Amino acid sequence: MNDSAAAPPGQLSLARRLRDPRTIVSIVLPLVLLALLAFNLRELDLGVLVSTILAASPLLLLGAFAIYYLGFPLRGYRWQLLLRSAGTRIGLRDSTEIIFISWLVNCLVPAKLGDVYRAWLLRANFIVSLSRTFGTVFIERIFDLFAIAILGLAAAFWSFRGGLPTEVQVVIGIGLAVLLGLAIGLYTVRNFGRRSIVRLPLPAKAKLLEYYDRFEQGVFAINPRQVPLLALITALIWATEAMRLLLVIEALDFRDVHLGISGAFFVALAASLLTAIPLTPAGLGIVELGVVGILTVIYGVDQTNAVAITLVDRAISVFSIWVLGGIAYVVSSKTKGARERRAAEVADLGT
Repeated sequence: MNDSAAAPPGQLSLARRLRDPRTIVSIVLPLVLLALLAFNLRELDLGVLVSTILAASPLLLLGAFAIYYLGFPLRGYRWQLLLRSAGTRIGLRDSTEIIFISWLVNCLVPAKLGDVYRAWLLRANFIVSLSRTFGTVFIERIFDLFAIAILGLAAAFWSFRGGLPTEVQVVIGIGLAVLLGLAIGLYTVRNFGRRSIVRLPLPAKAKLLEYYDRFEQGVFAINPRQVPLLALITALIWATEAMRLLLVIEALDFRDVHLGISGAFFVALAASLLTAIPLTPAGLGIVELGVVGILTVIYGVDQTNAVAITLVDRAISVFSIWVLGGIAYVVSSKTKGARERRAAEVADLGT
């Protein structure tokens, strides 16, 4: 049975999503949060901030940019492996291109809708099960959250081996809670998901069970022998996030900022965890507040330097996606093919 139920014209249109009131609120909210940050840092010398950013090493910033974008083919390769386990074979270029475009959507609209758009793009271009594809995206996010929690905990203990500050203990507690929640969630889905649907008095239960079975196939189709490779790729992906931040700090050449690799891992992974809060696109406003707070409160970085680090790092990880992702969205054959397929489906419904 085809599980790509036809949708109204433009349902997944990026332009329509940008006009959605919830999206507008999600854009206004980070502006309010950034204004709050600016108010709390009202003693910040904007002239010094601008000159500090302009004095950054172009070569090191280029290195930060390059290592960040190295993460996309790694993500594409990991998703390719997950899809193959679920019975779908696509090329590395295809998987990377779809993920990159979905990253643009995540940077423009809230609630990680880019993941939904990614599954839909794959379905529109390769005629695969949408619910099974959602399963591969879901397990990919599980790998990411496990990696963020485990690597973040390791970085915290290594970075603060002389004694953990109270604020770091709170972050560690959150990390442990995430690990526990993920383990319980996977166990529940695996052992009780289908049983719960069977027992609940739900309409169209047969179709719902069919969708759920395909979703579960996508989640648990991984060959156990592939888990170490997937874990390694995931660790490398998040290492690119940490190395990007470390190179940004080195590019700004602060003599009094010494995070080291472990500190860069801790701050970058904490920022990534904040992006999981689905209130704003790419965690805009929330991440900036969090990173500046971590740098100033936990690492004792000067406010001006902390803001400079945050702005340059986010320019690479978000602003560059707006620019390059926007270009990819316009020229990609994947988005054109998806739009043509959706138009054909709508035309078929009208006949």
